[in-house]
Amino acid sequence: MTFKASVLTLYPEMFPGGLGLSLAGRALEAGTWSLEAVQIRDFAEDKHHTVDDTPAGGGAGMVMRADVLAKAIDHTAPEGDPRPKLLMSPRGKPLTQARVRELAAGPGAVIVCGRFEGVDQRLIEARGLEEVSIGDFILSGGEPAALVLLDAVVRLLPGVMGNAVSGEEESFENGLLEHPHYTRPQEFEGRAIPDVLVSGNHKKIAEWRRAESERLTKERRPDLIGTQPLAK
Repeated sequence: MTFKASVLTLYPEMFPGGLGLSLAGRALEAGTWSLEAVQIRDFAEDKHHTVDDTPAGGGAGMVMRADVLAKAIDHTAPEGDPRPKLLMSPRGKPLTQARVRELAAGPGAVIVCGRFEGVDQRLIEARGLEEVSIGDFILSGGEPAALVLLDAVVRLLPGVMGNAVSGEEESFENGLLEHPHYTRPQEFEGRAIPDVLVSGNHKKIAEWRRAESERLTKERRPDLIGTQPLAK
């Protein structure tokens, strides 16, 4: 099964962007996943291809119109399309590695990239859009966030990473941040690789890595502690 991503955007030229390079790019070329960038303006009916209007109740900025977006979504994902419909939004539920894995195990995603002040709430409700945030900050549009989400998902598709275990021993996979990494040279500017990592004792190496993961998580992301069962 090929993972199919459809991105609804006012700037289709932003895609595939970095997703056309490295692991994601090779997988795209190989047909492991597919990507279509849909121009929202194509579904506006006036001669100016208007996709936004002033906010009801007044205020600054513009709001993306429900009727235009509905046509774009319905054309891209007609009734029966099993893919989840996502809206990249700073007020959305934070994207987690667990949600990324769920998406990677599915048939794909329809991703709406908002612009201006946002999207008419009636469209969000009528089309059952799942609002997703990649962090507590504001972007100029949903496109960079969509690229981030797809990068996180595509790397988990079967065969994309050379070593599947690479995706199982990373930050957030077991409720902890990832342990530090080292490689040659043995010494760099007076700093040596920790002795345990060159000891050949795999049990002690595993214990050290686990302890370092726990230490870093407590120092940098204490909010993660207790959010999910930790692997033994």
